[in-house]
Amino acid sequence: MADRVTVIGWDGSPLTAAARSALGAATLVAGAAHHLALPEVPPTAERIRLGSVALAARRIAGHRGTAVVLADGDPGFFGVVRTLRAPEFGLEVEVVPAVSSVAAAFARAGMPWDDAQVVVAHRRTLRRAVNVCRAHTKVAVLTSPGAGPAELGLLLEGVHRTFVICEELGTEREQVTVVTSDKAPDHTWRDPNVVIVIGGPAGPGVPGEGGGWLSGRDPGAGPRGWTQPGEAYDGPLGEGETDLLRAAQLARLGPRVGDLVWDIGCGSGAFATEAARAGAAVIAVDRELEACARTDAAARQFGVQLQIVQGTAPHVLENLPEPDVVRVGGGGAAVVSAVADRRPQRIVTHAATRDAAELVGRDLTEHGYQVECALIQSVELDTRAWTETERSVAFLLSGMLRGRAS
Repeated sequence: MADRVTVIGWDGSPLTAAARSALGAATLVAGAAHHLALPEVPPTAERIRLGSVALAARRIAGHRGTAVVLADGDPGFFGVVRTLRAPEFGLEVEVVPAVSSVAAAFARAGMPWDDAQVVVAHRRTLRRAVNVCRAHTKVAVLTSPGAGPAELGLLLEGVHRTFVICEELGTEREQVTVVTSDKAPDHTWRDPNVVIVIGGPAGPGVPGEGGGWLSGRDPGAGPRGWTQPGEAYDGPLGEGETDLLRAAQLARLGPRVGDLVWDIGCGSGAFATEAARAGAAVIAVDRELEACARTDAAARQFGVQLQIVQGTAPHVLENLPEPDVVRVGGGGAAVVSAVADRRPQRIVTHAATRDAAELVGRDLTEHGYQVECALIQSVELDTRAWTETERSVAFLLSGMLRGRAS
């Protein structure tokens, strides 16, 4: 095992005295090509081109001597430190940090970033990173080959965002470019790069002039409760939008950051807004122009980001990006069947009668979903006289795709 392992962050500025001292004593140096070309790297040291960090860690673990790993930015922030410290390698590391690439990108843009979400986009996580960009007003994306600005722009089709693209930060080839998201696929971008994604109105979770108290999105912003009373939304709510039914639907779906939620038959926009308040990206669909307008107003009222699509399901669903979870608020069995064909993890809907519930339940079962059904009855009382004022009854159906419990 290496006698000593030092991880040095590099942001293009001159190395600190501590970094130069560790590098000067190194018998093994691992890093990218531009790191290994630094004049401070000892000419006699063994050099490892850093591709797979895990493979480099194994080499370092078997090395007798002093090892240094060079990495861009702060190596403890979505960097190599996590892999090097994995138990299977048994390495104890010292870290000399530098300015992270995210901090450098926001500095180049002249913007604060305590209110930004930060995500990493690989090929396997690109879709979830895009969903965060859909749902939030300020996101920094640490990209990778095959999951860069062009791919982000393509997957954000239909959602307007501004990209601040920072290429090769800290090098002589550093470049900062501002484009709209629809123009990003028209260019070839150099790696490594960081993309700041900005768009949409600032909601109540975004720090104002006085600043906030929590980095990223404040989960405590806005009123408490998964659901809000019907009077919080402009105009009457539909029969499938009662407070308790919406709360049950949210509990079944469990929307979260990185998810894409479809709300089909969005009505007043109450469910779509509340799913977005949970941090998920939401596409709200309705055939009625008035419903789309009410949904837009609800989103603005609560300061959340929604994509609103006017059209009739199931046809309008064909070109929408793949959902993680779906609420079907209207359209019946035909729409539920079309949604199930897209294989989201979970689907919820409701029915007014047992026959309708059985029809939907059978269809979900035939599509391979595990189906649950509950009869939900709510009675509102006037507490001044404890008399009944309103009664609501609905069958709540939920389908979970077998083998995909997450």
